[in-house]
Amino acid sequence: MSIKITYFVHGTTTDNEQHISSGWKDVELSELGRKQSADLKDQTKDKHFDVVFCSDLIRAQQSAKLTWEGEYEIIPDARLRECNYGDLNGASSDIVESMQEDECLEKPFPNGESYEDVKARVADFLEFLKQNYDGKHVAIVAHKAPQIALEVLLNNKTWKQALSEDWRKTKAWRPGWEYEVIK
Repeated sequence: MSIKITYFVHGTTTDNEQHISSGWKDVELSELGRKQSADLKDQTKDKHFDVVFCSDLIRAQQSAKLTWEGEYEIIPDARLRECNYGDLNGASSDIVESMQEDECLEKPFPNGESYEDVKARVADFLEFLKQNYDGKHVAIVAHKAPQIALEVLLNNKTWKQALSEDWRKTKAWRPGWEYEVIK
């Protein structure tokens, strides 16, 4: 058996609009982000999910609720959080993004975590899905780092490859990315 995952990124935040990398800083959706999340409901009306998981950070919870509240069970899970940028939570994206792609893949951000740490969290979450959601279609609403970790874990990409092909760089957003977890 397998588990089908459709991965959604949270809507635009006030930090995103200011070119700030929030990390574990809890920041709300902007007006645009609220509209994006509401629009996603219509864009996914032909899909059926058995459950929706989201990061426990407010921006992901708001996105999930604006899209599917009352339609699906929405379960926050801390394993789906963005990378903890430590001292750089809420710092300029120019600083954080250059460190993501070079020195912080394996080495943690100062007083934070590395992308390898995020991968370990996401791998643990995938094991949880294997034990509890076999044969199901799961929606996930989360952040950049967990999505990149899925690319590494499920699509056998290197960190460098996953980061260079990321939709944020290629400007190829879409209403959900499909993954499959083979049990």
